[in-house]
Amino acid sequence: MAENTNLTKLVRAAMFAALAVGLGYSLMLVPNVELITVIIFLSGLTLGIRWGILVGAVSEFIFSAMNPLGSSLMFPPLIAAQIISMIIVGLAGGLLRPVFFKKKLSFFRIVTIGLTGFLLTFIFDSLTTLSYPIGSGFDWPQTWGIYLSGIGFTIVHQLSNGFIFTVCVPGVVKYLS
Repeated sequence: MAENTNLTKLVRAAMFAALAVGLGYSLMLVPNVELITVIIFLSGLTLGIRWGILVGAVSEFIFSAMNPLGSSLMFPPLIAAQIISMIIVGLAGGLLRPVFFKKKLSFFRIVTIGLTGFLLTFIFDSLTTLSYPIGSGFDWPQTWGIYLSGIGFTIVHQLSNGFIFTVCVPGVVKYLS
């Protein structure tokens, strides 16, 4: 019976990974809007910590390495930052399962879901933005300057994902819980 449960979770994890990659490619030309983060978070929320981590690592590696707009394989610090960030997203989904995996969510919990999306996107944006100057050997003032120069783009991304989490997570969890 345990094998059947693991097989079911493996299939679901593969579906989440495929959905994350597919939706990632479908929206890659829309600036600051992506659904990869919320899908990976939902995988952790639905399947638990270990599977959320696995979905985060695998789907982000596939999306980044095979991206037709430019593969992250050309700059290892970037792909490492992307994968680590999505591992954190899957982990967060699994850790927050007891809090957010409920049929009915209060207004406070829905707002908290949005803030979670904002924070996880902030982590992703920070790690990926810092991967270039740190990986290239820039000193601290140069690194800080590069980080601050992209803050407008990253804030829009963070707000976008906060909104996406607020709308998507409660709706999906309602039907999965």
